[in-house]
Amino acid sequence: MAESEGRFEEIKDRIEEAAIQAEFETGEREESVEEAKSHALVRLGRMTLGFGVVILGIILMPLPGPGWLIVAGGLTILAKDVAWADRALRYIRKRVPGIPEDGKIPRSSKITMAVMTLAAVAASLWWNFGRG
Repeated sequence: MAESEGRFEEIKDRIEEAAIQAEFETGEREESVEEAKSHALVRLGRMTLGFGVVILGIILMPLPGPGWLIVAGGLTILAKDVAWADRALRYIRKRVPGIPEDGKIPRSSKITMAVMTLAAVAASLWWNFGRG
């Protein structure tokens, strides 16, 4: 039992050292080990959230609703840390008409979407509360 605990601690220490080393090499040039640990935890949390959103989107795909949009959102979260997610997101952006490859939606499109959303909300409120 003590041998397995010692082996577990050794593996844990090796993983922690590797994560800190990787953060020093790929991160924002942290000044200390504590900053590297903090950034590694932030990165791990962001990756966990991204994978969770992608899985939720995959689950929602057969249902009516925004399954693909949720998957794209999860890939956007993951793209900062995972290279394959960035490539998949670029592929999706190429396939969706009207969205540039860099993913930036033009300001005129954002304004049009906002105006249409406000009009739909106003019409819904009038239909439910204003006819009476």
